[in-house]
Formats: sequence, structure tokens, C-alpha cells
Amino acid sequence: MGDDRAGQASGIPDARDRDPLAHATEEMKMTAPLKYKRLLLKLSGEALMGKQGHGIDMGVVERLAGDVKEAVAAGAEIAIVIGGGNIFRGLQGAAKGMDRATADYMGMLATVMNSLAFQGVLEKLGVPSRVQSAIPMPTVCESYVRPRAMHHLKKGRVVIFAAGTGNPFFTTDTAATLRAVEMGCDAMAKATQVDGVYSADPRKDAGATRYDALGYDEVLARNLQVMDGAAIALARDNRLPVIVFSIEASGNLLKVLRGEARATLVHAAA
Repeated sequence: MGDDRAGQASGIPDARDRDPLAHATEEMKMTAPLKYKRLLLKLSGEALMGKQGHGIDMGVVERLAGDVKEAVAAGAEIAIVIGGGNIFRGLQGAAKGMDRATADYMGMLATVMNSLAFQGVLEKLGVPSRVQSAIPMPTVCESYVRPRAMHHLKKGRVVIFAAGTGNPFFTTDTAATLRAVEMGCDAMAKATQVDGVYSADPRKDAGATRYDALGYDEVLARNLQVMDGAAIALARDNRLPVIVFSIEASGNLLKVLRGEARATLVHAAA
């Protein structure tokens, strides 16, 4: 399998020969060094639907893709995992009587749809990108192959990992953590609707306490809903920093990369 073959059959024009840093200036790179060079961005499926009750709001996708473009232009290597809750959620299907494994596979297919939509907008913005699926579907996108994904990142392409881990009973948070570790990412950034981790939902509880930093074990002991326990344990075992930040304001992703964003850092305790 040649490294320079596009590997995509999604009908999107190939952009492998574009320079992903074409819009970045040397002055920007010198005056704004990145704290995290390679980052995995975890987006929920719900983030893509905006104010809609379901589906994909392309205006929101364009805004989020614009943030990714800005990050790539600054010199970052970006990988992405997107959930599928805006289309189908496995746990909800199982709760309604569907076989859990079947429901989870349907959820994985939803993440492929979201990933292709996001890739399409990135390509429209001039950002080279690839979708790699943990469930092989060669007529739609590349299959996940770690060395090939690493090659894409080093070439400045955004890699979007779809279909979770390829196995039922695992969340996309766990898949994101796994891919971040496999790719050797400096950190994983989990995009939410609030600016960090709170003791309770700050949108419902005005007295909720916000944390600037937490240890992995602290998150597990307090049962804070950062990610599921398996994802936190995997991050802890591999000392992968997890940054929880708000994606609601444009430009926050670049602030995360520079270490300037208002966020909660989950990391190894001192």
C-alpha cells in the first residue's frame, strides 16, 4: 500500500498535495509557540447538531472546522474523534429493547457519517484530511492502520478516526483516549459546552465548583463526569493529559494548543 495513495472514495477532491500551513506565517509560529504539538480533539456528536434536535448543522460544522484549520495553520498536528449521539446512541437503542451490541454498531456507523461530514468541510476550507474507520469500509474511507495514520499526521493532514474502537460496549471517549495514546499525542482535548470540569452541571446548579486541575484518581473517586471510567483509567495508565474546554467560542482550540484556554487539566498528580 503506497503512502501517497489518497485512500479515500468519498467523492471529495484529493488534497494531498496542498500545503496545510499555507495560511500560516512564520511570524505567527515564532510569536505564539504551541504547548501541545500533536493533539487529539474529541467532539461529541451533539456538538455537530447545534440548536437542532438531531442531525448535523452544517453551519456549526463549518465553525468547528474553522477552528481546526486555524490550529493546523499554527503548526499543530490534529487528530479528531467524533461521537454519534446526534444521529444514534447505542445505549438508548439498547434501553428500548434492541440488542446492545447491534445498537452499538449502529452508533459506530453514525460516527462515520459525522466524520465524513466534517472531512468534507475541512477539505472545502483547504485542509487536507483523512477519515479512518475501525470498521473496514474501503469504498467509503480508509481502514484504520496506525502507521498510515501517523504518516498522515506527519504530513500535516488532519486524521478523523471513525467507528470507535470497532467493538461494542466501548464509548467514543475510550476510543479517543486509545487513539491519542496510539498516535503519541501530547494531550487529548475534550470539547464541551462549558469551560471545564465542575462538581455539578453549572447550567443547572449555580453553586457548582469549577476545577482548574484534577488528578486521574480524583476524577474517578469523585465520580466526576469527565469521561467514562475506562477512558480515564487508560489516560492515567499512559499519563495522557486530558484538557476539558468549551468549544462554544471560536478560537478556543488554538488557545488550548498554546496553553492559554480557560479549561480543566486532568493529569498525573504531583
